[in-house]
Amino acid sequence: MRIQKAVITAAGRNQRTLPLQTLIDRDGAEKPVLRIILDEVLASGAEEICVVVCPGDEPAYAKAAGDQAGRIRFLPQTEPLGYAHAVYSAREFTGQAPFLHLVCDHVHIGGTCTKSLVEVAQAESCAVSAVQPTRESLLPHYGTVGGQRIAGRADLYRIERVLEKPTPTEAEQQVLVPGLRAGHYLCFFGMHVLTPSIMDILAKQLAEARPGTTLSTALAELAAREQYLALQVEGRRYDLGVKYGLLSAQVALALEGRDKNEVLAQLVELLASRTVAA
Repeated sequence: MRIQKAVITAAGRNQRTLPLQTLIDRDGAEKPVLRIILDEVLASGAEEICVVVCPGDEPAYAKAAGDQAGRIRFLPQTEPLGYAHAVYSAREFTGQAPFLHLVCDHVHIGGTCTKSLVEVAQAESCAVSAVQPTRESLLPHYGTVGGQRIAGRADLYRIERVLEKPTPTEAEQQVLVPGLRAGHYLCFFGMHVLTPSIMDILAKQLAEARPGTTLSTALAELAAREQYLALQVEGRRYDLGVKYGLLSAQVALALEGRDKNEVLAQLVELLASRTVAA
């Protein structure tokens, strides 16, 4: 299985402007968030990219993509029907091919998460989602998986169950993973490699207009149909949509980049001045 296509969803009504925000990347260059995500996708080996946007946002996104705009297909999500529908909007683009999927409102920093995910999916010829052990207080922000560790691998799990933003009680009862630290669960990292089956499942669930249909409900059915793995990745994910999300992502990028020492000096100076003022 070779992953050549990628789908980035950017049509959320409350998050549509986040990928257009400018951050300073590790190399010290100013880049829109979209361009940072595109660089990550291209580094994974994907050659064809689709970005699902709100109708009318195509010009702004093309500008943000810069010199990579020519290799991107922009697809409008014609109705604001949610995240699962946004992924489904790319069905003609993906066809019968597996594809890499990233969300537009997360920045991933540290390690080679996307490339590692694609390599595992291609080696195992199945769907794989990136996950990270996450403390239970953050469960309201993430889809969560349960399953068993693959023998001989410390970072790979066979997914048996998927829950969308469970409560701590639900997580303890349904998605507890043996071997994880107490109070921690495997939560989605914001990137997946998905097989064509996901589009069939989404078509069925969306047509039935099931209450609460999300990508997680579709992934739960995928796990029941075929082998579906979770790869525990290094690095950190930064949700740009939460309070101070952009600030946190910017600081993290700076501390990973060439200007690390300068930024650290400025942070120390700022903290020192606040301490004196207090």
